[in-house]
Amino acid sequence: MKQIIAMGGGGFSMEPENPLLDEYVLAQVGKTNPKICFLPTASGDAQGYIERFYSFFGKMSCEPTHLSLFSPPSEDLRKLLLSQDIIYVGGGSTKNMLILWRAWGIDEILKEALDKGVLLAGLSAGAICWFEEGLTDSYGDHLEPLAGLGFLSGSCCPHYDGEKERRPSYTAYVEEGAILPGYGLYDGVAVHFVDGKPMKVVSSREESKGFFVTQKEEKLLEKPLEIEYLGYE
Repeated sequence: MKQIIAMGGGGFSMEPENPLLDEYVLAQVGKTNPKICFLPTASGDAQGYIERFYSFFGKMSCEPTHLSLFSPPSEDLRKLLLSQDIIYVGGGSTKNMLILWRAWGIDEILKEALDKGVLLAGLSAGAICWFEEGLTDSYGDHLEPLAGLGFLSGSCCPHYDGEKERRPSYTAYVEEGAILPGYGLYDGVAVHFVDGKPMKVVSSREESKGFFVTQKEEKLLEKPLEIEYLGYE
């Protein structure tokens, strides 16, 4: 299976006291002690972010590691990433992350990892990156569409409720055809794709929502996603 889990927000970096989303990610590879590698590239490999990753996942049933492109542990990055069960991408600047990935060949390695069955996951920039396009604040004072890796069709807008300009900007871009139709995801909501198709939508927050945003006959449509709240299990 080719698995990608795109999170609008949440996880260890946004809600460290709520492990539901990250527990869901770990459970999808069918191993008792999966290897999980954190890519904090979008944050500039911020040390505090890396420490929060280890603080959280160090208490879970897994083998955590990370890859910093500013201080790589090895010349053979391909070997490191392909040996993982899960690759987890953090938030930050999507534009800068993609530029660095392409310079290092990480984009090609991630595609190979996906094809080999490594689960790809992430939030915010780590969700946008897998799609053809996404809405990003990488440009500073405004939100703009940005081309992603194209592993998933359509577009993605994270923090659909968490940042006040996200929803109106995304819907306007979709309505005018400036960005492909796609997913508007509240913080705490994740779409689990299998072989490129949405298999399930889950949430760590009971009231969180998600939408498939498109247009028909020049009218905007926000179709609510059917969401499974993980706290009921």
